[in-house]
Amino acid sequence: MICPDGREGSNMGASNKNPDLLKKVYLFNDLTQPELEKILALAYEKAYEKESAVFQEGEIGDAFYIVDQGQVRISTMVPGVGEEALKILRPGDYFGEMALIDDFPRSAAAIAHEGEVKLLAIYKRDFKKLMAEDKEMAYKLMAVFIKTLSTRLRDTNDKLKNIFAIAKSF
Repeated sequence: MICPDGREGSNMGASNKNPDLLKKVYLFNDLTQPELEKILALAYEKAYEKESAVFQEGEIGDAFYIVDQGQVRISTMVPGVGEEALKILRPGDYFGEMALIDDFPRSAAAIAHEGEVKLLAIYKRDFKKLMAEDKEMAYKLMAVFIKTLSTRLRDTNDKLKNIFAIAKSF
């Protein structure tokens, strides 16, 4: 089946529901069982071989992803240095959620890192429609998005402080 991004994938639909995976995802901790089922109904299952790109830095994002199996490397290209791995994600982790909020290019690349990588992809257009239909769920999810982005911003600030401290020693 072709996903909304034009790539191969299969819609989870009603028959392949695995709400246990969503229960492990921090983003969905506060959702009820019926809300989890609504989210899962939107998901497309996607598979990637080791070292294949889920998306590239600079691409316009149209989906966010949940790691079901394997590991995903989030990285950026540093001029004159090469690839810098920012984080390794494991089952239950999610990434690309900024694409659901803004229309800016991806700030990093996501690459299948270890093992057979299986992801659930939730596309922006489907997610926005669901959020418009279920305001209570939208509120719960936006609160967690804000916490996640805030934590990532703090982590980035800490990394920058370390870089500046190292640079001053030269």
